[in-house]
Amino acid sequence: MASAPNLPRTHRALVLTATTKPPTVQTVATPQPGPGSAVVQVVVANVLSYARDIYNGKRNYAYPTPLVIGCSAVGRIAAVGPDATALTPGRLVLVDTTLRGRDDPTSVCLSGVHEGFTAGSRVLMRGEWRDSTYAEYVKVPLENCIGLDEKRLLGKVQDGGLGYEIADLMYLAAVMVPYGGLRGIGLQPGETVIVAPATGAFGGAAVHVAAAMGARVLAMGRNKDALARVATGFERVEAVPMTGDVVADLKALQGFGAIDAYFDISPPEAAGSTHLKSGILALRPGGRVSLMGGIQGDVAIPHSAVMHRNLTLKGCWMYTREDTRAMVKLVESGVLRLGKGAGVKVVGQFGLGEWAKAFDTAAENPGMGLQTLIAP
Repeated sequence: MASAPNLPRTHRALVLTATTKPPTVQTVATPQPGPGSAVVQVVVANVLSYARDIYNGKRNYAYPTPLVIGCSAVGRIAAVGPDATALTPGRLVLVDTTLRGRDDPTSVCLSGVHEGFTAGSRVLMRGEWRDSTYAEYVKVPLENCIGLDEKRLLGKVQDGGLGYEIADLMYLAAVMVPYGGLRGIGLQPGETVIVAPATGAFGGAAVHVAAAMGARVLAMGRNKDALARVATGFERVEAVPMTGDVVADLKALQGFGAIDAYFDISPPEAAGSTHLKSGILALRPGGRVSLMGGIQGDVAIPHSAVMHRNLTLKGCWMYTREDTRAMVKLVESGVLRLGKGAGVKVVGQFGLGEWAKAFDTAAENPGMGLQTLIAP
């Protein structure tokens, strides 16, 4: 049954009207639930390390304006539409930023971030699901509200819980991304996987996830101090410094024996880096590559090695709905740890009116396990 108890008529939201102007906190009408949707009261929302460059136009991301900006969030169901069968008001949920068309799952946009690349994805972002989570309330598709086991996640350890705070749960948004890529190439326990670069927010999360999946991880990076922190944070992780020399890096990787898979999460700035070639050449026959980074231009692929070794290269943008539920199970079971015990910490939590400080803090703390949050 539909439920909209005590929703206020208006609420506060962070609205971007143009990339040439800073976003402003505005009072807007509170969304109402309809068929296939829920209204969530946002507790905390994630801030990407490059959020500032998304909304000032530097990254040239496509999205409509005006726009209530945002990202993934954790909140509580405030109201549900008439066809909700499991979600009820008060339920703790992860709000997944990846929106997919119900009649065409290949139409994908990122709520509050990017309208995607198809006519269908633009319909999602410009219409029913235009507004995102840097707000007190947000309307979300039912399937993007991932129910969380509050007793297990937030309960005291002595009572069988995992002892997390709600802010700790926001790291689900980081680990979800590489999990989609690693699961997409069928990474198995006992396999060896290269993760490169491994010291950023998503690269470090990939190391975290691959280790939790039971793999041995070869973590590559240029910053030796940051790389050492990544390698010592988890079991079965080896540090492999990037030198910029294809032959030297290949030799270092081959020293670890047969390598089954390579997960690449390169940022746009790494377009000219040599590590992609080294990683591919290091794979055993039948090895797999997951390409998940942000490189915009073309890159050189060692064609002969890919062909003669029967290598598989697979691109992956974000993750599937099945991946989100599988990741939540990993966390709720305790297999993948969150919080300080896993080297994850909140470096700053800010209100809507402090968005500029939030964006600056996120940009200054882009490393593994460092979270910046907005709490509307």
